[in-house]
Amino acid sequence: MHKRMGEAVARVARKVNDTVENKTDSLDLANCKLMTFPVGIYKAMRSVTEGIHHISLANNELKSLTGRFITTFSQLRELNLAGNYLHRLPEEVTSLLHLRAINLSRNRFRHFPEALAAVAALETIDLEENEITEVPVEKLASMASLQSLNLRANPVGPEARLLVRPLVPFDLLLSPEEPIPKA
Repeated sequence: MHKRMGEAVARVARKVNDTVENKTDSLDLANCKLMTFPVGIYKAMRSVTEGIHHISLANNELKSLTGRFITTFSQLRELNLAGNYLHRLPEEVTSLLHLRAINLSRNRFRHFPEALAAVAALETIDLEENEITEVPVEKLASMASLQSLNLRANPVGPEARLLVRPLVPFDLLLSPEEPIPKA
C-alpha cells in the first residue's frame, strides 16, 4: 500500500514539475487518487499560476474544493472535476471571470451550484449524473454566455423541462422523461 501511495505522490509531483518547467497552460491531475488538492502544489506552482488556463482533477476522490484553489488559479478557462465526490463549490467560484467550461459530471451534487450562475463567461456546464432535483430557472435564463447545460441522469423536476428555446438561449440536455406507470 505504501508503495502505491508513493507512486501516486511521485506521479503528481512529475505532472506538476512538467507544468512548471514547460510553462504550459494546463495542469492534468486526473486519475491521481487525490482526496484533497495537495497544499504543496500552491508553492511549487507559485510562478506559473496566472498562466494556468486548464485544470483537470477528474476521477479522483475529492470531497471538496477550497476557496484558496479557486483564487490561486484565477485565470482558469476550463475546469474538469468529473468523477469525484463533490457536493458543493466554494463561493469564490464567482471570481473566475474567464471560466468558460466546467465539468462536474459524476459527482454528488443534490442542488444546482448556484454560484455558477454568477460566472458571466461560462459557456458550458456539465452536471450529468448527479442528484440534482431543482434548477434555478430564472438565474440560468439570465446567463448571457451559456451555450450548453447538461443535466442528463439527474432527477430534475418538471420545471426544468420548461427551459426551452426561445426562453433560454442555450442547449439544455436532459434524460428522456420516464413514462408514468399505469395503475
